[in-house]
Amino acid sequence: MPEASTRFHSVQLADGIVDFSWASATDTGRRREVNQDAVLAEFPLFVVADGMGGHIGGEIASTSTVDRLRPVAESGAVTPKAIEKALTRAVKDIAGHPEATDDGTGTTLTGVYFDTHGGIPHWVTLNIGDSRVYLVRDGQIAQVTTDHSVVQELVAAGRLSPEEAENHPYGNVITRAVGPTESVKPDYVRLDLVDGDRFVICSDGLTKELTDYGIQHFLSEHPDPGDAVAAMLDAALENGGRDNVTVIVLNVARHGGDDPDDDTADSSTPGR
Repeated sequence: MPEASTRFHSVQLADGIVDFSWASATDTGRRREVNQDAVLAEFPLFVVADGMGGHIGGEIASTSTVDRLRPVAESGAVTPKAIEKALTRAVKDIAGHPEATDDGTGTTLTGVYFDTHGGIPHWVTLNIGDSRVYLVRDGQIAQVTTDHSVVQELVAAGRLSPEEAENHPYGNVITRAVGPTESVKPDYVRLDLVDGDRFVICSDGLTKELTDYGIQHFLSEHPDPGDAVAAMLDAALENGGRDNVTVIVLNVARHGGDDPDDDTADSSTPGR
Protein backbone atom coordinates (compact mmCIF):
# COMPACT_ATOMS: atom_id res chain seq x y z
CA MET A 1 0.00 0.00 0.00
CA PRO A 2 1.35 3.50 -0.82
CA GLU A 3 2.50 5.60 2.13
CA ALA A 4 1.23 9.08 3.02
CA SER A 5 2.45 10.75 6.20
CA THR A 6 0.00 12.68 8.38
CA ARG A 7 0.78 16.26 9.37
CA PHE A 8 -0.72 18.33 12.17
CA HIS A 9 -1.54 21.94 13.02
CA SER A 10 -3.49 23.57 15.87
CA VAL A 11 -5.17 26.97 16.02
CA GLN A 12 -6.25 28.78 19.19
CA LEU A 13 -9.63 30.45 18.71
CA ALA A 14 -11.63 32.56 21.14
CA ASP A 15 -13.82 29.60 22.11
CA GLY A 16 -11.23 26.83 22.10
CA ILE A 17 -8.64 24.99 20.07
CA VAL A 18 -9.02 23.47 16.61
CA ASP A 19 -6.74 20.60 15.62
CA PHE A 20 -6.15 19.88 11.95
CA SER A 21 -4.56 16.74 10.56
CA TRP A 22 -4.01 15.96 6.91
CA ALA A 23 -2.11 13.91 4.38
CA SER A 24 -1.66 14.00 0.62
CA ALA A 25 -0.28 11.83 -2.16
CA THR A 26 -0.10 11.77 -5.93
CA ASP A 27 0.63 8.95 -8.36
CA THR A 28 1.12 8.72 -12.12
CA GLY A 29 -1.30 5.81 -12.31
CA ARG A 30 -1.08 2.67 -14.41
CA ARG A 31 -1.65 4.03 -17.92
CA ARG A 32 0.01 7.45 -18.09
CA GLU A 33 3.70 8.13 -18.61
CA VAL A 34 3.75 11.57 -16.97
CA ASN A 35 2.03 12.85 -13.84
CA GLN A 36 0.27 16.08 -14.79
CA ASP A 37 -1.30 16.47 -11.34
CA ALA A 38 0.14 18.78 -8.68
CA VAL A 39 -0.76 19.13 -5.01
CA LEU A 40 -0.33 21.77 -2.31
CA ALA A 41 -1.19 20.84 1.29
CA GLU A 42 0.17 23.62 3.49
CA PHE A 43 -2.07 24.98 6.25
CA PRO A 44 -4.31 26.92 5.74
CA LEU A 45 -4.57 26.08 1.99
CA PHE A 46 -5.13 22.64 0.49
CA VAL A 47 -5.45 22.34 -3.30
CA VAL A 48 -5.18 19.85 -6.17
CA ALA A 49 -4.45 20.81 -9.79
CA ASP A 50 -4.99 18.41 -12.71
CA GLY A 51 -3.15 19.59 -15.81
CA MET A 52 -4.08 19.05 -19.43
CA GLY A 53 -2.33 19.69 -22.72
CA GLY A 54 -0.10 17.98 -25.23
CA HIS A 55 3.53 17.04 -24.58
CA ILE A 56 4.24 18.28 -21.03
CA GLY A 57 1.87 21.24 -21.16
CA GLY A 58 -0.44 19.91 -18.45
CA GLU A 59 2.45 19.35 -16.06
CA ILE A 60 3.66 22.91 -16.69
CA ALA A 61 0.18 24.33 -16.07
CA SER A 62 -0.53 22.46 -12.83
CA THR A 63 2.97 23.02 -11.43
CA SER A 64 2.90 26.73 -12.29
CA THR A 65 -0.45 27.12 -10.57
CA VAL A 66 0.63 25.35 -7.39
CA ASP A 67 3.95 27.23 -7.34
CA ARG A 68 2.13 30.56 -7.49
CA LEU A 69 -0.29 29.55 -4.72
CA ARG A 70 2.42 28.27 -2.35
CA PRO A 71 3.51 31.79 -1.19
CA VAL A 72 -0.17 32.58 -0.54
CA ALA A 73 -0.40 29.57 1.78
CA GLU A 74 2.89 30.43 3.46
CA SER A 75 1.71 33.98 4.12
CA GLY A 76 -1.31 32.64 6.02
CA ALA A 77 -3.44 35.42 4.50
CA VAL A 78 -5.52 33.39 2.04
CA THR A 79 -8.28 35.42 0.41
CA PRO A 80 -10.09 35.30 -2.94
CA LYS A 81 -8.12 38.38 -4.00
CA ALA A 82 -4.78 36.74 -3.16
CA ILE A 83 -5.80 33.51 -4.89
CA GLU A 84 -6.93 35.24 -8.07
CA LYS A 85 -3.80 37.40 -8.19
CA ALA A 86 -1.69 34.23 -7.92
CA LEU A 87 -3.73 32.55 -10.66
CA THR A 88 -3.29 35.55 -12.96
CA ARG A 89 0.47 35.20 -12.50
CA ALA A 90 0.23 31.46 -13.15
CA VAL A 91 -1.60 32.10 -16.43
CA LYS A 92 1.26 34.37 -17.53
CA ASP A 93 3.77 31.70 -16.55
CA ILE A 94 1.88 29.09 -18.57
CA ALA A 95 1.48 31.33 -21.63
CA GLY A 96 5.15 32.31 -21.54
CA HIS A 97 6.59 28.83 -21.11
CA PRO A 98 8.37 27.67 -24.28
CA GLU A 99 7.12 24.09 -23.93
CA ALA A 100 3.47 24.96 -23.24
CA THR A 101 2.59 25.46 -26.87
CA ASP A 102 -0.63 23.46 -27.13
CA ASP A 103 -3.83 25.51 -27.28
CA GLY A 104 -5.45 23.10 -24.82
CA THR A 105 -2.84 23.67 -22.11
CA GLY A 106 -4.38 24.41 -18.73
CA THR A 107 -5.25 22.92 -15.39
CA THR A 108 -8.13 22.38 -13.05
CA LEU A 109 -7.84 23.77 -9.54
CA THR A 110 -9.87 22.77 -6.52
CA GLY A 111 -9.40 22.93 -2.78
CA VAL A 112 -10.28 24.46 0.54
CA TYR A 113 -8.76 27.03 2.89
CA PHE A 114 -9.33 27.95 6.52
CA ASP A 115 -10.38 31.58 6.97
CA THR A 116 -10.11 33.34 10.34
CA HIS A 117 -10.55 36.86 8.98
CA GLY A 118 -13.61 39.03 9.38
CA GLY A 119 -15.49 37.34 12.20
CA ILE A 120 -16.40 33.69 12.67
CA PRO A 121 -13.69 31.23 11.49
CA HIS A 122 -14.90 29.11 8.58
CA TRP A 123 -13.87 27.14 5.51
CA VAL A 124 -13.96 28.33 1.91
CA THR A 125 -13.80 25.93 -1.01
CA LEU A 126 -12.56 27.06 -4.41
CA ASN A 127 -13.00 25.38 -7.77
CA ILE A 128 -12.18 25.68 -11.47
CA GLY A 129 -12.74 22.53 -13.54
CA ASP A 130 -13.75 19.02 -12.54
CA SER A 131 -11.46 18.09 -9.67
CA ARG A 132 -13.54 17.85 -6.51
CA VAL A 133 -13.93 18.66 -2.83
CA TYR A 134 -16.00 16.24 -0.75
CA LEU A 135 -17.18 16.78 2.81
CA VAL A 136 -18.11 14.01 5.21
CA ARG A 137 -20.26 15.38 8.04
CA ASP A 138 -22.46 13.42 10.45
CA GLY A 139 -21.81 10.21 8.53
CA GLN A 140 -22.92 11.62 5.17
CA ILE A 141 -20.70 12.39 2.17
CA ALA A 142 -21.46 15.35 -0.09
CA GLN A 143 -19.68 16.80 -3.10
CA VAL A 144 -19.25 20.48 -2.24
CA THR A 145 -17.84 21.70 -5.54
CA THR A 146 -19.74 21.65 -8.83
CA ASP A 147 -17.91 20.26 -11.86
CA HIS A 148 -17.27 22.70 -14.70
CA SER A 149 -17.85 20.11 -17.40
CA VAL A 150 -20.03 19.45 -20.43
CA VAL A 151 -21.54 16.42 -18.71
CA GLN A 152 -22.43 18.37 -15.56
CA GLU A 153 -24.15 21.02 -17.68
CA LEU A 154 -26.19 18.27 -19.36
CA VAL A 155 -27.14 16.84 -15.95
CA ALA A 156 -28.11 20.30 -14.67
CA ALA A 157 -30.27 20.81 -17.76
CA GLY A 158 -32.04 17.51 -17.16
CA ARG A 159 -30.71 15.98 -20.38
CA LEU A 160 -28.62 13.32 -18.62
CA SER A 161 -29.13 11.35 -15.43
CA PRO A 162 -26.22 11.11 -12.97
CA GLU A 163 -25.97 7.42 -13.86
CA GLU A 164 -25.75 8.16 -17.59
CA ALA A 165 -23.15 10.84 -16.89
CA GLU A 166 -20.74 8.35 -15.33
CA ASN A 167 -19.85 6.75 -18.67
CA HIS A 168 -20.60 9.58 -21.07
CA PRO A 169 -18.05 9.99 -23.92
CA TYR A 170 -17.67 13.69 -23.07
CA GLY A 171 -16.89 12.92 -19.45
CA ASN A 172 -13.40 14.45 -19.68
CA VAL A 173 -14.43 17.68 -21.43
CA ILE A 174 -14.28 20.58 -18.99
CA THR A 175 -15.71 24.04 -19.56
CA ARG A 176 -13.38 26.06 -17.33
CA ALA A 177 -9.66 25.82 -16.57
CA VAL A 178 -6.67 27.86 -15.47
CA GLY A 179 -4.97 28.54 -18.78
CA PRO A 180 -3.91 31.22 -21.25
CA THR A 181 -7.41 31.79 -22.64
CA GLU A 182 -9.50 31.10 -19.55
CA SER A 183 -10.96 33.06 -16.65
CA VAL A 184 -9.08 32.62 -13.38
CA LYS A 185 -11.99 33.35 -11.06
CA PRO A 186 -12.92 30.23 -9.07
CA ASP A 187 -16.32 29.42 -7.66
CA TYR A 188 -16.32 29.77 -3.87
CA VAL A 189 -18.46 28.04 -1.24
CA ARG A 190 -18.40 28.99 2.43
CA LEU A 191 -18.74 26.25 5.05
CA ASP A 192 -19.05 26.38 8.83
CA LEU A 193 -16.30 25.00 11.03
CA VAL A 194 -17.72 21.82 12.56
CA ASP A 195 -16.05 19.29 14.83
CA GLY A 196 -15.47 15.93 13.16
CA ASP A 197 -15.64 17.16 9.58
CA ARG A 198 -13.46 15.38 7.02
CA PHE A 199 -12.57 16.76 3.61
CA VAL A 200 -11.38 14.86 0.56
CA ILE A 201 -9.79 16.93 -2.22
CA CYS A 202 -9.00 14.95 -5.34
CA SER A 203 -8.37 14.88 -9.06
CA ASP A 204 -10.72 12.93 -11.32
CA GLY A 205 -8.19 10.13 -11.39
CA LEU A 206 -9.68 9.10 -8.04
CA THR A 207 -13.34 9.55 -8.92
CA LYS A 208 -12.92 7.58 -12.16
CA GLU A 209 -12.03 4.56 -10.02
CA LEU A 210 -13.99 5.07 -6.78
CA THR A 211 -17.62 6.05 -6.24
CA ASP A 212 -18.58 8.60 -3.59
CA TYR A 213 -19.60 5.73 -1.34
CA GLY A 214 -16.28 4.04 -1.96
CA ILE A 215 -14.51 7.20 -0.80
CA GLN A 216 -16.70 7.30 2.31
CA HIS A 217 -15.98 3.63 2.99
CA PHE A 218 -12.23 4.16 3.05
CA LEU A 219 -12.62 7.21 5.28
CA SER A 220 -14.72 5.24 7.77
CA GLU A 221 -12.19 2.39 7.72
CA HIS A 222 -9.22 4.72 8.26
CA PRO A 223 -9.57 7.57 10.80
CA ASP A 224 -5.97 8.67 10.23
CA PRO A 225 -5.63 10.88 7.10
CA GLY A 226 -2.40 9.21 5.99
CA ASP A 227 -3.94 5.75 6.18
CA ALA A 228 -7.08 6.96 4.35
CA VAL A 229 -5.07 8.57 1.54
CA ALA A 230 -2.93 5.45 1.12
CA ALA A 231 -5.97 3.16 1.05
CA MET A 232 -7.83 5.26 -1.53
CA LEU A 233 -4.78 5.63 -3.74
CA ASP A 234 -4.12 1.90 -3.58
CA ALA A 235 -7.77 1.12 -4.45
CA ALA A 236 -7.73 3.56 -7.39
CA LEU A 237 -4.64 1.86 -8.79
CA GLU A 238 -6.08 -1.60 -8.25
CA ASN A 239 -9.29 -0.55 -10.01
CA GLY A 240 -7.37 0.41 -13.12
CA GLY A 241 -5.43 3.60 -12.41
CA ARG A 242 -6.50 5.00 -15.78
CA ASP A 243 -5.37 8.53 -14.94
CA ASN A 244 -3.03 10.36 -12.61
CA VAL A 245 -4.43 10.14 -9.06
CA THR A 246 -4.08 12.83 -6.38
CA VAL A 247 -5.77 12.86 -2.98
CA ILE A 248 -5.77 15.04 0.13
CA VAL A 249 -7.64 14.01 3.29
CA LEU A 250 -8.14 16.67 5.96
CA ASN A 251 -9.60 16.07 9.44
CA VAL A 252 -11.03 18.69 11.82
CA ALA A 253 -11.31 18.40 15.62
CA ARG A 254 -12.62 21.21 17.84
CA HIS A 255 -12.01 21.39 21.58
CA GLY A 256 -13.52 23.65 24.20
CA GLY A 257 -16.34 25.25 22.20
CA ASP A 258 -19.70 24.50 20.61
CA ASP A 259 -20.20 24.10 16.88
CA PRO A 260 -22.42 26.63 15.11
CA ASP A 261 -26.13 25.85 15.32
CA ASP A 262 -26.46 26.10 11.56
CA ASP A 263 -24.18 23.55 9.93
CA THR A 264 -25.39 24.02 6.40
CA ALA A 265 -23.24 25.32 3.56
CA ASP A 266 -23.61 28.95 2.49
CA SER A 267 -22.83 29.19 -1.21
CA SER A 268 -22.31 32.96 -1.18
CA THR A 269 -18.94 34.27 -2.32
CA PRO A 270 -16.83 35.34 0.68
CA GLY A 271 -16.13 39.01 1.04
CA ARG A 272 -12.97 40.45 -0.41
